[in-house]
Amino acid sequence: MSRSGLIHFVFVCATVMLFTSCNRPAKNNNQQKKTQQYTPNVPEGWQALFDANTLENWKITSFGTEGPVKVSGGSIIINYGDGCSGITWTDTFPKVNYEIQLEARKMVGNDFFCGMTFPVNDDFCSLIVGGWGGPVVGLSSVDGQDASDNETQVLKYFEKEVWYNIHLRVTETSIQAWIDDEKLVDLNYTDHELSIRPEVALSKPFGICTWMTTAELRNIAMRKLESVQ
Repeated sequence: MSRSGLIHFVFVCATVMLFTSCNRPAKNNNQQKKTQQYTPNVPEGWQALFDANTLENWKITSFGTEGPVKVSGGSIIINYGDGCSGITWTDTFPKVNYEIQLEARKMVGNDFFCGMTFPVNDDFCSLIVGGWGGPVVGLSSVDGQDASDNETQVLKYFEKEVWYNIHLRVTETSIQAWIDDEKLVDLNYTDHELSIRPEVALSKPFGICTWMTTAELRNIAMRKLESVQ
């Protein structure tokens, strides 16, 4: 091969290599690294209801007013809508003698950031945390009265972007609820009528929603109890 031919050959090879390099898709760092997996932090003996990575066994509740719901950073993010937004459990759930524990925090908005609807034998009730403008904790409904008006009402200040541990216990005679180990609800319901507001009917049998408020949930867990009075 002549000197000029060799130079031409080298030039062509270099041009092809440069073109190939420039047009090769850049490696995606997300593809190189495995997707980060989170592990729920639940007490021993409890069943995790949220795997910290997906909405497995949950569905986004079709309230018609809901904002978007997604999983990120080990939490469920319920974005505010024009009314209720939330998730509903789709697997089996006990009717009585059980406990629920979760962590929740309010990010945006000024109403309840955890409206937990749950079964009580053949009836249903809701634990409201941060309702009626932000401070009301209680059960809706008892004898037809909302949490703001019945005997379970408690006022508590909730800061935004602060995680609160919410613990609910339902036995054959009582409903109890704690927030950060402070017992705020203790109702013997045997002589009361329990019900839920129509807005949260789609949360049955067990669901968690917000009202025009963005919230995050994590470490949702349940355990069954022996027969407890």
